[in-house]
Amino acid sequence: MTADDKEPLQYHRGFGNHIESAAYPHSLPQGRNNPRLVPRGLYAEQLSGTAFTAPRCENRRTWLYRMLPSVSSTSSGFISCQDKSTNLPSFFGHTDWNHDMKLDPNPMRWGATPPPKEGANFIQGVHTMLGSGDPTTKSGIAVYVYAFDQDMNCHDEKMHFYNSDGDFLIVPQQSGLAIQTELGKMEVSPGEVCVIPRGVVFTVNILRDDDKHVFARGYMLEIFRGHFSLPELGPIGSNGLANGRDFLHPIAHYDEVDDANESQSCIIVNKFGQSLFARTNPHSPYNVVAWHGNYLPYKYDLRKFCAINSVSYDHPDPSIYTVLTAKGGDEEGTALADFVIFPPRVMATDENTFRPPWFHRNVMTEYMGLIYGEYDAKKGTGGSDQKGGFVPGGSSLHSIMTPHGPDAASYYENVKKGCKEPTKFDGGLAFMFESSAMCKVSKFALNCEQRETSYAECWNGFKNTFPNMHV
Repeated sequence: MTADDKEPLQYHRGFGNHIESAAYPHSLPQGRNNPRLVPRGLYAEQLSGTAFTAPRCENRRTWLYRMLPSVSSTSSGFISCQDKSTNLPSFFGHTDWNHDMKLDPNPMRWGATPPPKEGANFIQGVHTMLGSGDPTTKSGIAVYVYAFDQDMNCHDEKMHFYNSDGDFLIVPQQSGLAIQTELGKMEVSPGEVCVIPRGVVFTVNILRDDDKHVFARGYMLEIFRGHFSLPELGPIGSNGLANGRDFLHPIAHYDEVDDANESQSCIIVNKFGQSLFARTNPHSPYNVVAWHGNYLPYKYDLRKFCAINSVSYDHPDPSIYTVLTAKGGDEEGTALADFVIFPPRVMATDENTFRPPWFHRNVMTEYMGLIYGEYDAKKGTGGSDQKGGFVPGGSSLHSIMTPHGPDAASYYENVKKGCKEPTKFDGGLAFMFESSAMCKVSKFALNCEQRETSYAECWNGFKNTFPNMHV
């Protein structure tokens, strides 16, 4: 797919809104959901994202009006990718969820995910980094990185995907993504993120400019339970952080369906219990002409985040940078997963404030990535294995109660310099997937070439200066 002179995509606005959209005139039923005679000869199909009896404020569902119901294409049957010659991995992220995961409390860091050695599309280019729980019991999370250089529709038989296990939050780091879903199209560039809810069929291609030899790289967080929501603002008030009006939903779009045209045949891939299954489909799944509801994919531009910070002293907790949260557990205020960013922002003006993040041991799991630039607490260049430190496209993991904090170089640099005027950090954009779950690390993450095995050496340079007194 190319990003040439085509018109930019249009979107519906508003997080959690009940929206209606129609790609063809008079195709959306009025005053009812499933009439006996659906306008334009369409079929009414409900996509439920929560139980029917979920509280109204949390209930998520969308009514789809499509040329053919989804059930009409299921006669071919799903076959495990272990038994199907589709060049697809048997397990999502190439990881057997039950056998390829290991508990390890050590701090870890990885360099940027390299491009695939052989051609790979989005499904083939995903790798599992860590995870917890079990999608079959709707508990836990998974974290992935991806790197791919082929479109899902570049072969004779186009490929489409849906996830029965949970919601995906996708964070592009290199190259934008052209994503088509049952509800319409989105273009998501580095500096933006998107969420694809459980069950929504989608296709991921690369947004290519003039360079045909590009590859896409990024990160994904999957939650096996619930959905993402905006965090409570508390004393901040009614505005700030990620504002609901800035979240964009696709507009209805459909592909023509011609059952007599064999060239429309495609493959539908389903992630079910972290395993992959595939079946053939006689036509495109993107035959939704109109829809209405609040269970929708969406995207968000991180540059629109309204950062809140101390204007006097100290470095506040990173929770003030929460973009999205997924509620979980029985403890009030404890999330299954939070998506946090560290955006350009002005630091505290007090001369005796240490501006980078402080040393920490956390009851939560922290997985960090870097979209561009540098992170103010990790300016060191790496350890004895000569790998490059915390770089764009790389990541780090600090598990529950694993000590972490600024490296020695960053710490002493910031201790030495005071500042009586506001200081703006504008050198990069990092993010964190934070979870209350204790996560296992995949064999891939433990053994891949980009793992920086000497990461912990960045803290070797600290000296005991007690009992020196700082007044």
